Amino acid sequence: MPSLKPKEDRHFVTALSRGLSVLQAFRSGEERLSNQELAVRCELPKSTITRLTYTLTRLGFLHYHDESGRYRLGLATLTIGGTTLSRMQLREAARPILQDLANRTQTMTALAMRDELSMLYIETCRSESSIVTLRLEIGSRLPIGTTAVGRGCLAAETPENRKVLLERLRSADLSSWPQVERSVEQAIADLSATGCVTSFGAWRGEINAIATPLSLGKGLPLIVANSAAPARTISETAFRTDVRPRLIAAARAIEERYFSRSSP
Repeated sequence: MPSLKPKEDRHFVTALSRGLSVLQAFRSGEERLSNQELAVRCELPKSTITRLTYTLTRLGFLHYHDESGRYRLGLATLTIGGTTLSRMQLREAARPILQDLANRTQTMTALAMRDELSMLYIETCRSESSIVTLRLEIGSRLPIGTTAVGRGCLAAETPENRKVLLERLRSADLSSWPQVERSVEQAIADLSATGCVTSFGAWRGEINAIATPLSLGKGLPLIVANSAAPARTISETAFRTDVRPRLIAAARAIEERYFSRSSP
């Protein structure tokens, strides 16, 4: 795939064009490509490709697989557009498990990743039951401080990263900071004690939700799985006693299925 280099256009950024050509070189059904293969497809010197893949990996748009020495599309590509989603192993591995969980618990289930101070849904499934009226789609953004999926992310972050994020939250909204701080402290304790965090009416008064982080290996962003439903249909007690163990089991199943598909 040749990169565009219209020398007559002074506004054209060649480096950006080359970086995008690397991402476009991944075709449907292909998971990993080497620097040499990318150099051939992009019609660029291997030294240039090496710099581009290094940069794209640092930014999360590519993921380097140590064992094979090849690259695959990273989860940050999900923020660009939904077309990349169909080629992601995580979504393929998670969807049937999330759908089964949604049906069994009569909830909406989802996976989310952090984007700045929001959580971005990268997969969603709804129960086949008509009682689930919660409608959030892929690409929906939720606040990080008041939702279960956001609290799950904050609780699972490293202490260093969490400190930075909490300071940003405090600066963004001083009035609600004390409540957010207490909820995050509780989330950390809950995650350690029960494997899940909760948000019962904190984001929206009529919504109950529970969440747990996934462990997907080095180099991938933190992904959180959650289950949510209207409070009138599933109580806090039901979430803690019935949904929680199912959600944790689903998270472990997603991890196992993802790793089995990612192995060379």
